Amino acid sequence: MTLIEAAAMGTSPTRLDGPAKVTGTAPYAFEHQVDQPTYLHPVQATIARGQVSAMDITAATRLDGVVAVLTVFDAPKLADTSDGELTILQDNDVHFRGQLIGAVIAETPEIARHAAALVEVTYQRQQAEVEFRGDRKDLYAPEEVSSSFPTDTDVGDLDAALAAAEVTIDQTYTTPIEHNNPLEPHACIAIWQEGDDGPQVTLYDSTQGVHTVRTTLAPLFGLEPQQLRVIAPHVGGGFGSKGAPHAHNVLALLAAQRSGGRPVKLALTRQQMFALVGYRTPTIQRIRLGADKNGKLTALAHDVIEQTSRVKEFAEQTAVSSRMMYRVSNRRTSHRLAPLDVAVPFWMRAPGEAPGMFAAEVAMDELAVACAIDPIELRIRNEPDTDPESGKPWSGRHLIECLRRGAAEFDWAARDPAPGVRRSGEWLIGTGVAASTYPATESPGNAARIEFTADESYLVQIGAADIGTGTWTSLTQIAADALGCATDSIRLQIGDTDLPAASVAGGSSGITSWGTAIVTAARAFRAKHGTTPAPGADVTVEAAENPDTDRFATHSFGAQFAETWVNRDTGEIRVPRMLGVFSIGRAINPRMLRSQLIGGMTWGLSMALHEESVRDPRYGHIVTQDLATYHVSSHADIGNIEARWLDEPDPHTNPMGSRGAGEIGIVGAAAAIANAIHHATGTRPRTLPITPDHLL
Repeated sequence: MTLIEAAAMGTSPTRLDGPAKVTGTAPYAFEHQVDQPTYLHPVQATIARGQVSAMDITAATRLDGVVAVLTVFDAPKLADTSDGELTILQDNDVHFRGQLIGAVIAETPEIARHAAALVEVTYQRQQAEVEFRGDRKDLYAPEEVSSSFPTDTDVGDLDAALAAAEVTIDQTYTTPIEHNNPLEPHACIAIWQEGDDGPQVTLYDSTQGVHTVRTTLAPLFGLEPQQLRVIAPHVGGGFGSKGAPHAHNVLALLAAQRSGGRPVKLALTRQQMFALVGYRTPTIQRIRLGADKNGKLTALAHDVIEQTSRVKEFAEQTAVSSRMMYRVSNRRTSHRLAPLDVAVPFWMRAPGEAPGMFAAEVAMDELAVACAIDPIELRIRNEPDTDPESGKPWSGRHLIECLRRGAAEFDWAARDPAPGVRRSGEWLIGTGVAASTYPATESPGNAARIEFTADESYLVQIGAADIGTGTWTSLTQIAADALGCATDSIRLQIGDTDLPAASVAGGSSGITSWGTAIVTAARAFRAKHGTTPAPGADVTVEAAENPDTDRFATHSFGAQFAETWVNRDTGEIRVPRMLGVFSIGRAINPRMLRSQLIGGMTWGLSMALHEESVRDPRYGHIVTQDLATYHVSSHADIGNIEARWLDEPDPHTNPMGSRGAGEIGIVGAAAAIANAIHHATGTRPRTLPITPDHLL
């Protein structure tokens, strides 16, 4: 693949959208100016399973300012009811507590909320199954896990290899329910206008992909794609939860059909988000490792149990990284689901890799201790020459370099490997390491349009999304280098389905996919119009599939280091320093790349020590429904955190030579902290989050 020369790429201009954001002029979904808006507040089920037998809306409709009330008995009908999560208000069945069963449209959000509380609902209750356990009799194997990976894999003779192994590890690791909490809540404005040619619908949405919203929602309402326009120029975080539309989007569009053509504004509360927009499934992971006394792996088994919803299946790919991380001839992985009467799980930053690599990298640390081998050396001894699963050569695997560079900067050589021996007063001190990985993927079907305008600038259009990661700036840098011009000659437009098709900002694939489309369009533009185009010259091109995808295994890798201090009397845990060293191809914008990596590492710290959603086993709802009871890391929880990277362009991933970095920062971070806690205390944490009661 021919790489474009980097002039703008590799520099760190500040965010082009920064001034608009700090002055409050960048419109987020709920803030777009519309005429005569109405406001929507949901009515949610208060049982986990059963039927709605009656909904008394009398008191709600008598309230001044109420425009309309929707219920399961009178809502507009959907044209497609195949998606269990999105099919709401179409019957009276209740599948989980918090499910949408109605809504109030009113003149103000306060009136809508008050009226929704006045709706009296009568239920026929049924026994609900909401408790996640590994011994359930109804566990089953899905046809595939997320991202279309096979559910199970079996290579070699695992049982024989484990029986013959000189050293074995057989442990179970657990991770809890975790919830995305982007700063901007899920919100939208729906406008439904009837015309001579049928409905024309506009949806301002907080989404990671406007075209994904259109292609998902248009069929539900019997609309042609061009009848639904989705707009999202600025998004205040998503982390996977905004990677596809959820039931609240459907509710807003149903309400817009009843509002008399007036816009309907809906912003979910923080509490509602815990029931309606997905979460990371809890996991129970059994890992078995077999090795010789020198630490060479001979067997690996990674068996995962996780939960899904009865109303819609979601299977996280938790064991997939174990299929390609280390060289081992006998390997088995599996995924089993527990179907429950709960809300639908969904993507959360590094789905699969984050919980899966926690278990796998703690198990590798346990193997290193059992073999009396340095944990970095253990990983180096099991480095594969090619992808163990596909047999393909790596497009660029530099894990050993990441480990060694990180070890030098972290002063790993001075580490006493014995646990529980290093102290400072009442504090026990330990250090830990873990590897990280994330696939470098590119989504198909991306296109871009470039036009040379009368003011001698280049208008670059693509329906991409900026969810706070710096897309506005990074794509401008890519376009400038692809066209061979200055960045101030580029005028970028994104976040609208009226622009050429773009994939979702997910799977760390956004810049790869959209940047490739822009480079493809730039090359076509130059080929057609030359270096002195006339005003109005334009081209629209769809990017072709990358042929190297079939020839190379494309992944990013990294090494995570952590130091922990554990109070010997209270079990309090402090993390004074973390370091991550990553191989992610070329850095498009180092300033924003560092922010992404340390953001992911901070989330890994939060995953290790804080984050846990607690479900009430009686009623099936999450009781930790706010940021006071759902704990996340803050500045006070970390001393020094730093990210480094090997700036080596990858010639096989895309014309920029980059690989996605939005998610790899979280992968392995929790394991490094858990391993450091073991080194400090001699106690091995295998359950997240790690709290003082685990250590006392």
